[in-house]
Amino acid sequence: MAAERTLQQIITQLKSNPSLPYAEASSLLSKAKLSLLQLHALTPTANAPSDLLLLARSVYEYGALASIRARNPDAFTRYLSQLQPFYELPSSQLKPDAEMRNKVTGLYLLLLLTQGSYAEFHSELESLGTREGIDGPDRIESDRFLGYPVKLERWLMEGSYDRVWKAMKKGEVPSEEYGVFSEILTSQIRSEIASSSERAYPSLPLSSTKSLLFLESEGAVVEFARQRGWAVRDGTIYFPTAAEAGEEEEKDISQMVIENTLGYARELETIV
Repeated sequence: MAAERTLQQIITQLKSNPSLPYAEASSLLSKAKLSLLQLHALTPTANAPSDLLLLARSVYEYGALASIRARNPDAFTRYLSQLQPFYELPSSQLKPDAEMRNKVTGLYLLLLLTQGSYAEFHSELESLGTREGIDGPDRIESDRFLGYPVKLERWLMEGSYDRVWKAMKKGEVPSEEYGVFSEILTSQIRSEIASSSERAYPSLPLSSTKSLLFLESEGAVVEFARQRGWAVRDGTIYFPTAAEAGEEEEKDISQMVIENTLGYARELETIV
């Protein structure tokens, strides 16, 4: 059928041109959904042929990836909700594509993480564990797509920002789409490190703060300091005095976080 041929052509275009501008990708996806409508395949039905179900699933998966590359979380979430009925089909009706499903699901976990939606993050993990069976947690963490956001979440909760910095380096992310979130996480981590610095120390050298926050120049540090309300004098950052100086346990933890992060930053500078 002409509609099926159109779908196949569109999927081939989307697959072979991942850097396609979002306006063009969106136009192709709209045509694909129109073809699915003509074929009565926007949602799966019990008597739909598996070839048609596969085409429909692929349209939504490539739509989800295009949305992430365009930094459009709302569109991504819509595509994900359209994918769920296809993912729930028995393998006898539609053969699973574990790699693509895990890639899309891992991106959803990463989106929840950057939004601070930790309850939804763990709820999704629980459902994944059920899907993967008894050894679910181990299988999830060993998967390159699913394991990535799981490890990031754990390190963020531990305050192991040095590990998160390393994982967000270009060569460490599982795919281009995952790299989209690095900028968001970098901003969040800088804010967390800044808060830890305020709790741990009365002041830090400007050069150390530059390494600590992974900023490109001391000028960028001065601008960041201005936004945080920090004072900068004679090459030193002065943090606002804590309201209560007696919170020693919190101070010790903050110092440990800062020292670990600084150690990694210095190690990275030595390698470079």
